[in-house]
Amino acid sequence: MSTGVLTERYVHEVVRRLPADQRDDIAEELRATIADTVEGRNADDPQAAEREVLSEMGDPVRYASRYTERPLALIGPDLYPAYLRLLVALLTTVLPVITVGLVLLEVADTDDIGAALRSGVGTLITVGAQLVAVLTLVFAVAERVRHRRGVTGAARWTPDDLPDVRQPDKGGIGAFAAVVWDAFLFALIIWQHTAEPYWADGDSAAGDGKWLEVLNPDLWSGWIWPILAGLAGLVAVGLARVVARGWTLRLATWYAVAQAVFTLPLAWVLYQQELFNPDFLADAKTLWETPDPVYSGAALIVLAIGVSSVTKGFRTARS
Repeated sequence: MSTGVLTERYVHEVVRRLPADQRDDIAEELRATIADTVEGRNADDPQAAEREVLSEMGDPVRYASRYTERPLALIGPDLYPAYLRLLVALLTTVLPVITVGLVLLEVADTDDIGAALRSGVGTLITVGAQLVAVLTLVFAVAERVRHRRGVTGAARWTPDDLPDVRQPDKGGIGAFAAVVWDAFLFALIIWQHTAEPYWADGDSAAGDGKWLEVLNPDLWSGWIWPILAGLAGLVAVGLARVVARGWTLRLATWYAVAQAVFTLPLAWVLYQQELFNPDFLADAKTLWETPDPVYSGAALIVLAIGVSSVTKGFRTARS
């Protein structure tokens, strides 16, 4: 019995993954099997037949697993459904709660919403990656413990394990109302800029009253444009949702983008107290005087509403 170079390389790749006390016996057995199979084909070209036989035997890593019974998947099919359900639950519930909670603590501690938002983004990425890594590691270890103990098959499934059916989103009145509201905000921002609807009396003796915008005119040199673009995007996605009669993952993704474009600049200008026209505030302070913490609180509320609506869209799309 003679073996070729390819056979020796194949045998080496198989047996080096086996316990040391089994390698010699299995190597001889494997060489004999390959040689007998090649000879049984009576091929004119033994080297071509050898290559064909080795190709049919497949990857040596997979072939070695027949002897070791080690899993070749990080998480096998028995545990994967539970892994996926738990991962989605953690990323859509625990991660947003931790992120918002840390942002609130940062604001309360430093009163700097800009730093808090940067910390929130870092927390979202870092904690999200840690949740995925730790959960994957736990299930990978569980997979190998199951194989070591000879446990096969998933736990017996019964109809009691079925989740409750969520009320499907039909893209009906609620979706249309959201479109109307976003379109109204878009039109209102432009209208107050062009119409200047607020009358400031000024000095009554001098008769220098004037019409004012409610929002800060300086915003039209910068921040108002992403806010308007985000609102336009929300209207477009909302109309697509009505046409599609509900959420899809693609629509939920575009909604998240539009919501971020709208919400983040709005929260920032609120925190910086740059949303309203200073002349309007100076004249209207006889009606109310807003303390600084109110602006920070309003910015956090805007962010919380944005995160909540995006999370709801994705959860509904997956249901």
